[in-house]
Amino acid sequence: MELRHLRYFVTVAETCHFGRAAEQLHIAQPALSHTVRQLEDELGVALLARTTRQVRVTPAGEFFLGEAQRVLSAVEAGVRGVQRIGEGQLGLVRVGFTGTAAFSHLPHLARALAQRVPQVELEVHAELLTAEQCDQLRDGSLGLGVLRPPVTGDDIDYRVIEVEPLVLAVPADHRLAVEPVVATTDLRAEPLVTYDGRNSVVHAAVLRSCRDAGFTPHQQHQAPGTAALLALVAGGLGVGVVPASARSLPLAGVVFRDLAGAATVELALAWHRETSSPLVNTVLAELEDVFPSARPPAEAGS
Repeated sequence: MELRHLRYFVTVAETCHFGRAAEQLHIAQPALSHTVRQLEDELGVALLARTTRQVRVTPAGEFFLGEAQRVLSAVEAGVRGVQRIGEGQLGLVRVGFTGTAAFSHLPHLARALAQRVPQVELEVHAELLTAEQCDQLRDGSLGLGVLRPPVTGDDIDYRVIEVEPLVLAVPADHRLAVEPVVATTDLRAEPLVTYDGRNSVVHAAVLRSCRDAGFTPHQQHQAPGTAALLALVAGGLGVGVVPASARSLPLAGVVFRDLAGAATVELALAWHRETSSPLVNTVLAELEDVFPSARPPAEAGS
């Protein structure tokens, strides 16, 4: 039994006329009659009752018609799905986010993709440092990364989508909380809550800012991420220097102040240079409007 047997039978059953069915199928009527007869012989039951004047569907034919229509509908849906996957319009893309980027950029990104490519699903992996994201882009665990350059390895392409200043997070009752702008040099004597230094781009930028201001910071505590860092600040265990996007994580007892003289950190959209995923390419192309500096791999320079 082949799909053509089902298509031929369904067309005859729906028209109850071999001549009209043959015209719709663009085949000769004798060939159509022969194929339907082959199907009946294989099933061992008559699906159509034929007379010189009419064709009608038998009870067995009525049952088989419904089953055949479901099979053909499923096949057509499968074909459409495969084609949409090949066109990058359907499927799952895994996206990594570093630190506060999940709070500051994920809502905008998710809403934009839902409007532009509604059949693309996002699987979000948050709190991933740049080096970890690069490894996962390389092994295929992630399709895209929202990370902080520099990237590790020359096989990862990226486009900067934002340059963020560093800001100061202080306890609400701290002496610096009343200042609208704080100078980096004012942190010389302050106990600092910092990020875990391993592979943290922000941690490196904080240390660089302090060195440029002429001092080595007193690192009182280290935190694995921004949420934990802000909680330690709220507990009065020190002040923190964080990306401006941390303002999207309001926490009782913590206030943010602009920090004069501090470094900036970049946020970038990254992908593996040799990605062959139509889905990743589609998402990158759609995000070109959302984040204008982003470009799909085909337009990216090596």
